[in-house]
Amino acid sequence: MKILFYPVNPVKTIQSCLHMQRPTKMLALLACLWQPLFGQTTPDYRPQYHFTPPKNWINDPNGLVYHEGEYHLFYQHNPFDNKWGHMSWGHAVSKDLLRWEHLPLAIPEFTHADGNTKTAIFSGSAVIDKGNKNGLCPPGTKDCMVAVYTGNVSKDDKQTNQYQNLAYSADRGRTFTQYDKNPIIDIGSKEFRDPNVFWYAPQQKWVMATVKAKEHRAAFYASKDLKKWEFLSHFGPTGDTSKVWECPALMQVPVQGESGQSRWVLFISAGHPQPDYVGMQYFVGNFDGTTFTLDPAHPKPISGNSYAGAVVDWGKDYYAAIQYNDLPGSQPGPVMVGWLNNWAYANDLPTMPFKGAMSLPRQISLKRTASGLQLVQQPITSVRTLRGPASNVATMRLNNESRVWQKNTDNTYELELTLRPGTAKTAGIRLAKGSNEETLVQYVDGKLQVDRRRSGNVAFNKRFASVDEAPVALQNGAVKLRIFVDKSIVEVFINDGERVLTDQIFPTETAGGIELFAEGGTAEFSGLTLWPIKPVVRVSE
Repeated sequence: MKILFYPVNPVKTIQSCLHMQRPTKMLALLACLWQPLFGQTTPDYRPQYHFTPPKNWINDPNGLVYHEGEYHLFYQHNPFDNKWGHMSWGHAVSKDLLRWEHLPLAIPEFTHADGNTKTAIFSGSAVIDKGNKNGLCPPGTKDCMVAVYTGNVSKDDKQTNQYQNLAYSADRGRTFTQYDKNPIIDIGSKEFRDPNVFWYAPQQKWVMATVKAKEHRAAFYASKDLKKWEFLSHFGPTGDTSKVWECPALMQVPVQGESGQSRWVLFISAGHPQPDYVGMQYFVGNFDGTTFTLDPAHPKPISGNSYAGAVVDWGKDYYAAIQYNDLPGSQPGPVMVGWLNNWAYANDLPTMPFKGAMSLPRQISLKRTASGLQLVQQPITSVRTLRGPASNVATMRLNNESRVWQKNTDNTYELELTLRPGTAKTAGIRLAKGSNEETLVQYVDGKLQVDRRRSGNVAFNKRFASVDEAPVALQNGAVKLRIFVDKSIVEVFINDGERVLTDQIFPTETAGGIELFAEGGTAEFSGLTLWPIKPVVRVSE
């Protein structure tokens, strides 16, 4: 437990808590008010090696680009409150994608000359116009950083339009100027957003992927100068259309073990394997500079669900991931970062003074399997540099029993193990275990599950407590697990990243036990290794 004191505005705190909690949830409302106003002893939920803003709301990653030794992370941000609103681009930079320096607000929401119209800075991307060839930045600028974003326009607080805008920076993203001929693309729609721009070398042009959200279609455009854009083609509707489509990301992805071979993959944030939640899906195919064409054989459907094979992350809390542009040769790509939250309960998270986090950066590839080309995701290799001294157990065999491995471990660590379920009906590991709470990572009936129903504070929203699961094929009778626990985050990479489950948890203690178990038979655990992770979070502004 840790006593946390934050400078607060009492009026804003009361308004925020009233927004987060229904008046009928009186205990939850009192808990929300007590901690920031009176310094109540409370668990510290701030992740120590996942990115979070110093304070206030965060959602989609934006403008991921590498330039002059810095990885830039722009992100959807509310500068004024710990809930969604007043969307602007926050900004941080890193030398290694792990240790971040927070910078001032990059692109703020702005008010038009009439005083009643506002443009919020919704999601988008950033590219480097090397040599300032297109003349957006002032003459003499070496390289021009160009942000392409959705302007969400409202008048008298009523949304009127969504279109694509430009802003540019001559000082490595520290300050941006709005392009005076915005918008660059306007189709007269309220649901046209999330431009993702990249350089398409074969035809020496910029390509933009956007979405027509409620039509469940990606729309592609091309430009030679980033200012004038030509429509190319549509993709969709297909796949999961249970939710609006958002945050397209189109890129070439290498095929493991096949030198020089790659396929084009389109990522779309949309529905989730469980109804009424959001998640991400992917499509494998070909892009010829004009049209993205789906290859329906990759990946093949799983268990009769025609879209299950295209799930990016089987947990509830991975969304809006996009790729980095202009990666250096020292960092193999593609590398993607996603928002760790779910719109089903995003505004209600019991965290102060921030809300929301980013995933570990993930290096992605494709693997040829019996089910076609499947997505593989792994944390970038340099995550290993965060490890502290290891604790090891070679082998542990259990027969219808539980065994404590770690009694009181701070919930910031990386854990690897190989599980052979054997004859057990259920076998796995209990994380962040307290007297009345635990998070289960378990193998049962051909599936790997994360069960957070008793993970601590689950009462802040009725849709939070859940069991998430991914279909997993045993490899020589075993499943390999790499688990990252970071205060309020659990990321589980299965069989070298062939499946991933990402979920938030909110234990009532900052440290907990780690316990292995087998139920209904015998199971074997081998290669158990735990590394404490060194805190790298800097929250000062």
